[in-house]
Amino acid sequence: MLFNYQSVEESGAVKTGSIDAVNVDIAIASLQRRGLVITSIVVADKKTGIFAIKFNWFDRVSNKDVVILSRQLSTLFEAQVSALRVFRLLGTEAENKLLASKLIMISDDLQAGSQISAALAKHPKVFSEFYVSMVKAGEESGKLNETFSYLADYLDRTYELVSKARSALIYPCFVVATFFTVMILMFTMVIPKISAILVESGQEIPIYTQIVLGISNFFVAYGFVLLGVLIFGGFFLIKYIRTPNGKTNFDRLTLDV
Repeated sequence: MLFNYQSVEESGAVKTGSIDAVNVDIAIASLQRRGLVITSIVVADKKTGIFAIKFNWFDRVSNKDVVILSRQLSTLFEAQVSALRVFRLLGTEAENKLLASKLIMISDDLQAGSQISAALAKHPKVFSEFYVSMVKAGEESGKLNETFSYLADYLDRTYELVSKARSALIYPCFVVATFFTVMILMFTMVIPKISAILVESGQEIPIYTQIVLGISNFFVAYGFVLLGVLIFGGFFLIKYIRTPNGKTNFDRLTLDV
């Protein structure tokens, strides 16, 4: 997102310009690191609406991003780099813009005197409760490098387990989806034609055939309503299974093993 800003330099000179950043907080933080005092900052590109909302929905931090971040944190803490400098450095170099904004916010919290675990806890969509608890334990023991290394290995194992589970479910899901697709086509396209023939014949229709015809009429009359319910149900199911940071609720199962 592009922002137009007006600022005052240390010499007192007024400076205007533009900066590209994920949000206004990161834009202000970047300008302040240049020694500028911001007097005004506005969004240069006013294009918003349905397309902007759509792209915001897909902004997430994946499991891979958190694994890489954890390994980087482990290496930097082992090198005895200060926590503020670590998160500030990783925030400016992160390729994922959402993760970059979170790391900048965390570094700001650290600069204000917050603990690392408390700063991470403010971003539950990226760092789970288990992650934050482990970091808090690492702070108390003074072994943050080992803690982040363990978290990276743990997330790797979890991702591998979930990937195997998904791979094993692909074929059964395909079979079930094919079955329901065929049945829906039968009830909405084939059986209604057979129903018309049976009604025209004037013969008495058996009870089981009447039940099938009733189900077919129900699908024909309320098919779009059922489709909408299935779409919304599938959306919320996916939202429950997959959290915004790319992890899944299967992680809870691994904690109990």
